[in-house]
Amino acid sequence: MSAAYAGRIRAFDWLRGLSVPFMIQCHALVLLSPGLPDSDAGLMLRWLDGLVAPSFLLAAGFALALLQVRAARSAREGDGSVAFRRAKTLRRIGGVLGVATLVNWMWFPIFREPRWIARVDILHCVGLSLLIVFAVVAPLASRPRALIVTSALVATAFFFVAPFGEAVTGPWAMLVNKSTGAVFPLLPWTGYVFLGAVFGTIAATARDVYALPRALALMMGVTVPLWLLTPVLRDAFPPHAFATFNPAEHAKRLTVVAVILLGLLHIEHRMPRLSRAPPIWILDVFGTSSMSAYFFHEALLFYRLNGFSFEAVWGHRAGWAAYAGLTALLVALTFGLSWLTDRLYRRVSPLLDEALRRLLASGERSAVAPGA
Repeated sequence: MSAAYAGRIRAFDWLRGLSVPFMIQCHALVLLSPGLPDSDAGLMLRWLDGLVAPSFLLAAGFALALLQVRAARSAREGDGSVAFRRAKTLRRIGGVLGVATLVNWMWFPIFREPRWIARVDILHCVGLSLLIVFAVVAPLASRPRALIVTSALVATAFFFVAPFGEAVTGPWAMLVNKSTGAVFPLLPWTGYVFLGAVFGTIAATARDVYALPRALALMMGVTVPLWLLTPVLRDAFPPHAFATFNPAEHAKRLTVVAVILLGLLHIEHRMPRLSRAPPIWILDVFGTSSMSAYFFHEALLFYRLNGFSFEAVWGHRAGWAAYAGLTALLVALTFGLSWLTDRLYRRVSPLLDEALRRLLASGERSAVAPGA
């Protein structure tokens, strides 16, 4: 296995970790007094918040491809189990979809109106997108070049087909546009996960630590011109919600995220002292516990326990100073709960892994026994 990027690639964990406070701040905008979210400061925050979903989705695809390609390479070298790695990945995807359903249960009457179970919010989008990407990554993990080309082409297709998705009606509409209440339809957001798979594959096969910066620079060579072509691309498609579905808008977001990633990669590889600083440790915790952070901040903000939640007590009442303090408190509480969950998961995860290995071994024995 290549030693260029061994173990976790912390820059992508930090990207997720950096996104978590902005995600919390974004959802906490419901605490602001009417009119403030639409002020200049509010609009600036909302623009920054628009980088959160791309960061999460890109990092999710990156991790999936990185682990699957590494497992395939290890199997060729006689070390590791591809079946175990794939099963573990599917278990984690199932966990994402389970938490997504739990969050919908907190918000909506899913037992009286089961349609709310399928409301595609960010976690549903992550989970479903990972399943789609996994179906491509798994068979191509042992052929990284083919995987890179395929993932890049599919990502491009998702971004450029997205503006046409708004015309879709019927059952498929809940997956490809917002007409049925979906917040993050698969068009175009799954494209970010496929792009993440491109970078994950590059990292898994890299021969030097400049492979990822080169790949990010190459992507920017495409996204910057698309960003500059915004007026052309705005009119190149049927009427659509520009901020959600236009490729030029997503090219802009990808460009900014790429610049952030280049900075994080520089810190990881060139500034080891800074990478061990307390603020980076906070990003590590949030980055490896982002799903827990999503659940806990949503529960604290919206789920009423004995009549209390942040939104119930302070919703639409706060000025900027109160909003800053309440958001800081919400981030701190979310961090504490996420850290505790991470500690618990580190104890439970080996037990789950061992149970999964035994289950796979049992299945292999059962498959061999009839012909023995």
